[in-house]
Amino acid sequence: MSNTLIQFRTEETTRIEAASICEKLGIDLPTYLRMCMVRLIQENGVPFSMKIDDTFENRGMEAMKTASRIAAENGISDMTLDEINAEIAEARR
Repeated sequence: MSNTLIQFRTEETTRIEAASICEKLGIDLPTYLRMCMVRLIQENGVPFSMKIDDTFENRGMEAMKTASRIAAENGISDMTLDEINAEIAEARR
């Protein structure tokens, strides 16, 4: 299947804001646009909504920071995977 180039014009601020949202979602703008086209065809209509929930994102980041702080305070932040698995196995006994 051959590729084709699709171009359209939009305000620069709109492009920047859209690219920023895509970056937060872990994709780039061209990938998002390809996803939209594929899903549009699959669903025969606008199929989905992707939103960034700032509350969820912040809670997740805060949890990771707290876990890192606790690990550092307890001197276990540099444990290897084998050491972590050994600790888990010991706790389960």
